[in-house]
Amino acid sequence: MPSNAPGRSGPAAVLCGLAGWVPPRVVTNEELAERLDTDDTWIRTRTGIRRRHIADPGQATSDLAVEAGRRALRSAGTGTADTVIVATTTPDRPCPATAPLVATRLGLAGAAAFDVGAVCTGFVYGLATAAGLIAAGVAERVLLIGADTYSTIVDPLDRANAIIFGDGAGAVVLRAGDPDEPGAVGHFDLGSDGAHEDLITVAAGGSRRRATDRQPTHAERHFAMRGKEVYRHAVTRMAASARTALSGAGWTIGDLDHFVPHQANLRILHSVADDLGLSRDRCVTNVDARGNTGAASLPLALADAMAADRIRPGDRLLLTAFGGGLTWGSCLLTWPELTLNPQPERITP
Repeated sequence: MPSNAPGRSGPAAVLCGLAGWVPPRVVTNEELAERLDTDDTWIRTRTGIRRRHIADPGQATSDLAVEAGRRALRSAGTGTADTVIVATTTPDRPCPATAPLVATRLGLAGAAAFDVGAVCTGFVYGLATAAGLIAAGVAERVLLIGADTYSTIVDPLDRANAIIFGDGAGAVVLRAGDPDEPGAVGHFDLGSDGAHEDLITVAAGGSRRRATDRQPTHAERHFAMRGKEVYRHAVTRMAASARTALSGAGWTIGDLDHFVPHQANLRILHSVADDLGLSRDRCVTNVDARGNTGAASLPLALADAMAADRIRPGDRLLLTAFGGGLTWGSCLLTWPELTLNPQPERITP
């Protein structure tokens, strides 16, 4: 579902604030190897991940979202937003949504607030939603947060998935502005294919496996992913979505300064870049230090790259993501002048 800027009416959504936050606890590959049949070399070879941050017991997705949201509002030089969107697969509760609590804790009680559930594509879907609200005149300033605590749904003894995922949150502030100014997000491409819903799933906890049914098994309560099939779909869908977004904008691969993909694992990121004919050095990654943080991965990657002075005003960026559903999406923007709040650590992606 491409959505292109030329000819659209209404103001554009312009990026004016950015922040990322991860919980302090770091889990290294060596620590995982103590409980799993694996080692640092095996993990790095297959995923590119060296470590990840994990939430402490009692620390919820909303806690991470509030911290990232507070920092993003500071980055934007404002304490207000009339809409709060939280993209997450790990809400605090099945009901109610997490966003209203986040809004209230940020002093934004009364703002429109809702969750977006598109798994790892959630942040791109959230960007498109925010852009639509601003273009329609429903919102003037949107705080969009991608936050996930996958450690709460991944079996810690699952060798295939426990090595991949980390916890974190990233947030952006979007204001009404001009489609031609730096920071304006647009030329979206969104898509889904529910025929493959079983490739990435948590079987229990919803209306399909009701609370009144038999007790779910241990496996049904935890995250499951069919890795080889997901890999194939991720590369194909992300590359196709990226091409559609570029075509809508009239851009070519050569026009891009940076490709910022969902941080699934390093092999997927490099495969997508290769498929697009894009040199790997233009692929922004922080997966080595963060792992796969779900809906938080894109804003976290942007915040880390900006902190490392890799992304600069005027750079042309392509953002692309893929997640369960299946879902995928891409969008383009020219990077604006931003003030970044101090990160929990300074890393070089």
